Amino acid sequence: MMAEDLYQEALLTKARSATGAGTLGERADSRVTVDNPLCGDRITLELSRDGDRVGAIAHKVRGCILCQAAAALIAEQAPGQTRGDLIAAEDAARALLAGGVPPAGAWTGLAIFTPVAAHKSRHQCVLLPFEALRRALDEAGL
Repeated sequence: MMAEDLYQEALLTKARSATGAGTLGERADSRVTVDNPLCGDRITLELSRDGDRVGAIAHKVRGCILCQAAAALIAEQAPGQTRGDLIAAEDAARALLAGGVPPAGAWTGLAIFTPVAAHKSRHQCVLLPFEALRRALDEAGL
């Protein structure tokens, strides 16, 4: 599979959208930074709570297009969701990368990562923002 097969237009568009890029400032209930030492990707993810749900997500990504796109998708979909919803989304991302099918519902956007399944060395690029999200949920007590 060639690089152009991996970086399809939908994925590039999602990364360029940069949904959630920036900071929540004082509104953040948690702030975590996660690195992938193998490729150098780094994400700082901030989360605010709204009761037992995510209120807002902000992120700063220093990384590849895959990491940027995953962070943008999370920032777009996570607000209003519970911890259980978000853990299920991470599980769906892992299943998709293992060769599964995109989930139905709010997380159908994961389909843009279908070509990444054939590139095992790039799976962590997609999963790093999900790891940051899980840690932020823990830190926020969600």
